[in-house]
Amino acid sequence: MPNIEQIKAMVHVNIPYSMLNRGYLKAFIDNKLNPEIGLDAATLDSTSAEEYQRVKKAFVEAGLSTTLHGPFIDMSPGSPDPEVWGLTKRRFEQVVEAARIFEPRAVVFHAGYDHKRYGFVHEVWFEQSLKTWQWLSHAFAQEGILLCLENVYEEYPEYLLPLFEELKEKGVRFCFDTGHQAAFSQAPLQRWLVVLGQYMGHLHLHDNAGQSDDHGAIGSGSIEFRLLFDWLAEHFDMPPVITLEPHKEKDLLPSLKWLETNWPW
Repeated sequence: MPNIEQIKAMVHVNIPYSMLNRGYLKAFIDNKLNPEIGLDAATLDSTSAEEYQRVKKAFVEAGLSTTLHGPFIDMSPGSPDPEVWGLTKRRFEQVVEAARIFEPRAVVFHAGYDHKRYGFVHEVWFEQSLKTWQWLSHAFAQEGILLCLENVYEEYPEYLLPLFEELKEKGVRFCFDTGHQAAFSQAPLQRWLVVLGQYMGHLHLHDNAGQSDDHGAIGSGSIEFRLLFDWLAEHFDMPPVITLEPHKEKDLLPSLKWLETNWPW
């Protein structure tokens, strides 16, 4: 079984870009943590290519691997409103430029389907989404970067299945977020794995009690991580890209310890 240092080398840990200049760049390097860097609107508008290069250089020199997380607040990749869709595309274009500098293993975006909001315009939402992800997958494929789409408010995995069926030839993969599934889905974990597991390329791991998106340590809530990892071990010879998403520092070490005990590969 791998020890914690070996686990750290095989996973990523979420960190908003805005926090890297508040001591976390040094903390990640000192603790040998591979970052998944979150890019929000303020970061995308205020950060120069030279600054991105400086941060990338620091991680590369430390021998660390990077993934990126695109902006999600108010983003609507399937919007039927051309102005809203255009704004979303412009933000995503900024992510493409940042990704060309960072050369990450993967970039994650929220798939963005909410049946309560888009159910009555589902076909339009689907076509607009396809247009977004086909364009973005082409942009990232040119850079050798994996594009992954993450579940958030989707109540059932079947809502996202048509997207992945259409995009599989483009190399787009599913980012399964365990905390979002537990807090917002009406379908059990096993159903998500059966329906979308074949498209999985990335995992976001955090725990909750099924009531709110707490982003707690693995093992602190009610998510069946043992079931998840048994399924992963059966279907994957090597782990997909894995990111731990604690929102508090104190929740990182318990998650690493859980993985140290339960790592199946």
